[in-house]
Parts: sequence; C-alpha cells; structure tokens
Amino acid sequence: MGKKKHKSDKSTQREAYGVTILKAGHPRVRALKKDHEPEIHGDRFWNSSYLIMDFLERQGLPSGARVMEVGCGWGLLGIYCARQHGAEVVGVDADAKVFPYLHLHAEVNGVTLQTRRSRFEKLSRAQLDGTRVILGADICFWDEMIDPLYRMIRKATRAGVEQIVIADPGRPPFDELCERAEKNLGGELKEWEVSRPVKTHGWLLIVGSLPTASD
Repeated sequence: MGKKKHKSDKSTQREAYGVTILKAGHPRVRALKKDHEPEIHGDRFWNSSYLIMDFLERQGLPSGARVMEVGCGWGLLGIYCARQHGAEVVGVDADAKVFPYLHLHAEVNGVTLQTRRSRFEKLSRAQLDGTRVILGADICFWDEMIDPLYRMIRKATRAGVEQIVIADPGRPPFDELCERAEKNLGGELKEWEVSRPVKTHGWLLIVGSLPTASD
C-alpha cells in the first residue's frame, strides 16, 4: 500500500505581504471550528485586507505605531502591521468567537495582538486615545452598519487618530458611508487593485494622513 497523501502547504495556506494566512481547510482552522464557529461573517479571510496591506506597503507605517483593526475577524491585517511594521495592534470585533482564529494566526506569524470585544459605536474615546491608525476591511456590508461606522470615524478623528482606512469591494452601504465621510470629515476615496496573491479590486476610504519622513 502506498502512503496516504496529505494536502500540501500551498493548498492549505498562503503567503502574502510577509504574512502566513491559513485557509479554511487547514487542519488547525478546521479544529477550531468544532468549538468556535463565528457568528458575524468571521468564518474566513476577506480579500479587501490585501488592498490595505498594499496601500500601507506604499505609504508606510511608523514603527511601533498603535494600530486598531476594527471588525478584525481573523486579524490578518493587524498581524501584517505587527509583523512588517512593528505596530502595537488591538483587534476589535463584536464576535468574540473570531479571536481564537486571530490568536492562531498571530502564533503562526510570531507576533502578539491584544483583542477587544466591542461594536463600532461602543468604542469609547478613552479606548481610542493613543491610537494613530484605524483599519477595517469588508466591514460595511449592511445598511445598519453605516451610522455606527460613521460615528466611530467621527469620534476617532476627534480623539486624535491620525488616519482611518476602510476597504471594500464597493457595496452600496460602503458607498453611502464614503459620501458622508467625504462631505463631513474630509475623507478621500481611492480606487485600488492588487494582482497578487489573488486579483482583487476595490476602494479605500481614507480619512486623515500620517506625517511623512520629512514632516
């Protein structure tokens, strides 16, 4: 009898922007699903995170900056910031069942992230203080998310957060959020596309900016 063949690493994980991403079929991910089944679309990695990773590759991120990833899910965007830029990261999600997947990926990538269970609108001014950058990918997919996200972005700017970046493939609720942020908060909408590790197209809502090296 021949030896039983196992899935290759390539079929169960992916490398992107210096980060290892375990796919849903990875044995360790499957094992987690037995006891931790996410409730709010936190069952996999969402491709809009690649758009923000690519944006940060070009813009840069100050080493050691405090970063908050909201609607973090598996936390790969925050893990990218911690691993590639030495950021101090807090992953925020309304569904605590995603945090075991976040901590698994943090372990695989050799970093540590803090986590906080919270809805967007429940983040307090005190919790936002000291945060330089807020990131979120694929987090505005229902109409009822527009107001909470807008209020969070407004509160964050008032708390001194320097930059907020939200990525989305272009759903109608995200479009409405962008219109409000552009009109009232000085937001800017940028079209963005990456070809690797998968071809992904979408939009970045950017509110605020980080100082450049010459500032």
